[in-house]
Amino acid sequence: MTGQVLFDPLLPLWALGALAALCALAVSVALWRGLSGWAFRGLAGLVLLAALSGPAWQTENRAPLKDIVLMLVDQSASQRLGDRAEATESAARTLAARISARDNTELRRIDIPDGAGDAGTEMMAALTEALAQEPSGRIAGVIALSDGRVHDMERAPDVPAPVHLLHTGRATDWDRRLSVKNAPAFAILGEPVTLTLRIEDSGAAPAGADRAPLDISIDGGEPDRYMVPIGRDIELPVTLPHGGRNVIQFTVPGEPGELTDRNNGALVQINGVRDRLRVLLVSGEPHPGGRTWRNLLKSDASVDLVHFTILRPPEKQDGVPVSELSLIAFPTRELFLEKIDDFDLIVFDRYQRRGILPSLYLENVANYVRGGGAVLVAAGPDYATADSLYRSPLSQILPASPTARVLDREFVPVVSDLGQRHPVTAGLPDQGNWGPWLRQVDVVPDAGTVLMTGYEERPLLVLNRVGQGRVALLASDQAWLWARGYKGGGPQLELLRRLAHWMMGEPELEEEALWAEATGQTMRIIRRSLNDSVGAVTITTPSGATTDLPMQEVAPGRFETLYDGPEIGLYRLVNEDKQAVIGLGPAAPREFEQTIATADVLAPLVDARRGGVVAIEDGLPTIRNVRETRPAAGRGWIGLTPRGAYETLDIARAPLLPVWLVLLLTGALILSGWLREGRR
Repeated sequence: MTGQVLFDPLLPLWALGALAALCALAVSVALWRGLSGWAFRGLAGLVLLAALSGPAWQTENRAPLKDIVLMLVDQSASQRLGDRAEATESAARTLAARISARDNTELRRIDIPDGAGDAGTEMMAALTEALAQEPSGRIAGVIALSDGRVHDMERAPDVPAPVHLLHTGRATDWDRRLSVKNAPAFAILGEPVTLTLRIEDSGAAPAGADRAPLDISIDGGEPDRYMVPIGRDIELPVTLPHGGRNVIQFTVPGEPGELTDRNNGALVQINGVRDRLRVLLVSGEPHPGGRTWRNLLKSDASVDLVHFTILRPPEKQDGVPVSELSLIAFPTRELFLEKIDDFDLIVFDRYQRRGILPSLYLENVANYVRGGGAVLVAAGPDYATADSLYRSPLSQILPASPTARVLDREFVPVVSDLGQRHPVTAGLPDQGNWGPWLRQVDVVPDAGTVLMTGYEERPLLVLNRVGQGRVALLASDQAWLWARGYKGGGPQLELLRRLAHWMMGEPELEEEALWAEATGQTMRIIRRSLNDSVGAVTITTPSGATTDLPMQEVAPGRFETLYDGPEIGLYRLVNEDKQAVIGLGPAAPREFEQTIATADVLAPLVDARRGGVVAIEDGLPTIRNVRETRPAAGRGWIGLTPRGAYETLDIARAPLLPVWLVLLLTGALILSGWLREGRR
């Protein structure tokens, strides 16, 4: 029970001030005139002013509230190294018992798990939430049991009580860590990209070790081992072996005594891209489709196009002197013998043999394809004649032979059943609303895959692989009608773009492929195939465990399945004869980037509230009461600040000057002043 005097004025303060001034003036006049009752009149005015100020005696019935101690228990991944988890739990139980034994004190335990994703230890977020749920006037202290590796210190709240850290580190702890800097997401094939690696020891590392073994593997292959220095940046040039995703794994073998080997490796995933795609386009004669091919290839900024159109064949004799012709001679020897391997794709557009390219040169083109090159033949009526490219050494690689018939008929191109599964033609837009073409060369497939058909279901687009290279035949020169929008047009640009990129071996257009896409720890495994079904995919985890999952067809030629990876690291995927690798999560999660316990991270918060830092291995401190603003930690002890908080149960208020008493005092004082003056 407590009491205090309160004032509740009946008049505004300015009115009370005016009345006080008026009373003072009246008393001063009475004193000036020598009236002997001035003192009684002044006292009467004071009584009236006191009554108007509304004095009251207020009493409160209070119930004391217990002080609250917040205990933050770090249960993140780094706290599971060595015996930290056991030491932390033992210390938490002992402290809980000591705090519970204190008078007027309650304990709030907050367990802090790993943050979402790779956020690390979010202790400040947990502390902020705990403070928001409790009255700040009851918080007597905060005790954190942790290794001190907190990753959200920028969110530290204003704590109204001492903060203490009991860290779980040991003086003998040490760890070795591998880190990779400046790893790009993309790199150009054939050009080295420089990665910066660093191996460093922290803590009480063994003396005398200045070099360590480093294993490097690409796409899960057999690793190569090198001895590299410790504590220095290492510049490592890497040349990607293939286009698409390249997974490079760096590993440092674990050493006896180190805290963990989870940060001894790093995964780098780099997409290999071509710098420039060099294309040679040879047009046998000017025609509307030639402009279409040129516009398509020139629209791609990554394509270097060399285009020759034969405007004047050798057999043409019109009497014009050669010196007056403004034509560029066709550099056949340079292009088809000396520099043919510099091109990624050769396109023959309505080309026919006219003696410009001898058989030796065309034989070299066939060898170029077998060695990994690509040739696309866009055939017109020339393909059905005796001068057809098929009547040359190129017949060894071309996928279809002509019947010598040219079909001048209107037809609408149709994607074949197999073409619906092939990435070149699968999902082409607006199928069923395409405009017609007007001419087709009749061919008979000798090898390869028919993706599109034309008049009376005759082959229109045929693809094939020859040796290490690729070849395609488009049995019509009418694709330009789609570009002109003839009777609705069609996806000419998309079709020819896909065709050209398949010819050049772009990974995303492979008809038989296996890859995976990761979202967090979940991977979507994708298999593309021309077959009607595929077998189960075998997944090998970083620890070596295997899992077989069936794959479901989600679109023609596309099979998928989902898998939640239980570990962080490199996964190997095998389906039939296709293999792939993918890395899930960082090789060294944020919790394992720095594993040696420290007080440096939490020091600003601890020092601001004059708290202390104690190593659990040195023994648990005793707990004392300390006044606010006084040091809250010392040798072998930590302090809590008693808050003295309470809850008001009820309030009673009584006026100090009842009306009857005011009237009695005022009347008596006025009467006394009158009698005094009258006696005089």
